[in-house]
This record gives sequence, structure tokens and C-alpha cells, in this order.
Amino acid sequence: MLEETLKWRASFKPEEIRWHEVAHEGETGKVSRANFDDRLGRIVLIMRPGMQNTTSAEDNIRHLVYLIENAILNLPEGQEQMSWLIDFTGWTLNTNISVKTARDIIYILQNHYPERLAIVFLYNPPRFFEAFWKVVKYFVDTKTFQKIKFVYPKSKDSVELMRSFFDIENLPSEFGGKGTLKYDHEEFSKLCEQDDVKSMHFWGLDEKTYLVNGHKGSDVVPQPLPLAPPAS
Repeated sequence: MLEETLKWRASFKPEEIRWHEVAHEGETGKVSRANFDDRLGRIVLIMRPGMQNTTSAEDNIRHLVYLIENAILNLPEGQEQMSWLIDFTGWTLNTNISVKTARDIIYILQNHYPERLAIVFLYNPPRFFEAFWKVVKYFVDTKTFQKIKFVYPKSKDSVELMRSFFDIENLPSEFGGKGTLKYDHEEFSKLCEQDDVKSMHFWGLDEKTYLVNGHKGSDVVPQPLPLAPPAS
């Protein structure tokens, strides 16, 4: 798996993705880094598929990979994993990504970030999500499957589970907490641009090649790459 991941990173180059390349995908806040951690100090990624705003599978995946790399970059010392919160408010079949895109995302997560995901909460998914899940779940390996939790606001067990992982005072009301979920694209962009500089230093990349505020000095245009092998 390590050899395969090294090959993937050499071709996909996730560490070279810059915020200005994927910022248009994040305008609605469909995926963002939360301003709070879980009870174990893990960074939280919030996903709101009902806020889907584009149709490009490649750009959707690059945007998510960027935010995974960004979360890893910001993990506190001694912490190697993150938690995901998925809010299904406003989700419909029209805003849903394709099964193929979901499969590619699952493949990347399982094969190239296998130990980064601690747990993922699917909060109050609508009943018609079940049809999509029945197809997608066959792409999920056993280890990842065990990390996926369906939670519902009217379920006592679900409420207790959320409380065990999150401080209710910080947890947004969309997930049963008392906090407020606000996404400011301009402010989030500033944070990501700052992190881009930090990332370049971490990876030893030339700052002259990658500029913030929407300008890229490199003339190299990334080409579409196969993300996962064909389904058997």
C-alpha cells in the first residue's frame, strides 16, 4: 500500500494543490475545517453535501484532498487523526455526487489516508439516502465501515454518542449542539492562504512557483489522472 500511495502522490501531487485552485469549490462551505476540535483534540472536517455547488468530479475531489492535507498540516502535536461531521440538511438527489465520484473518494481515503480518519458521523440522513448508501457501502472496507456512524437527533443513543465525542457548547446546532455553524468564505480563504505558505515550507517547495491570492507562477497545467481502478 505504501508503494501505491507514493506513486499516487507523485502523480496527483496533493501537497502542491493551492487554495486558489479549488476555492471556487468551497464558496458555499460544502466542506470546511471546523473552528473546534472533538474531545480528543482531533481536527474536525464539516461536510454539507446539500451545499453542493459544482458538477466537476475532478475539482470536487481535488478540493476534498486539499482540505484533508490541510487538516493533517494543522493536526496538534501527537495527534494523527481527524473526525468528520456530515450534515444532510438540504441534501437531495440533485445535489448528490455520482456513485463513481463517491467511489473515487472512498478509494483515495482508504488507500492513501488509511489511518487519518478516526470517525465519521452521518447526521440525520434522509430516508432516500439509503438507496445511495446501499450501492456505495460495497466500496467501503471493513475497517472504514466500522468508523461510520449514522446518528439521528431523536435517538437517545445518537445524542449520547455525539456528546461523548463533542462538547455540546461548541457543537453546531445542525449536529444537535448549542453552537452556531457559520462559514465565511473570505475568512476561510485567508486561513487557507496562510496555510499554503506553511505547507510550502513543510514540503520544501519554492514559494516563487506558488503564489497566494489567486495567482500561480507555474506554467505547468495538471492533467486529469485516474483516481481509482475500474470497478470489477
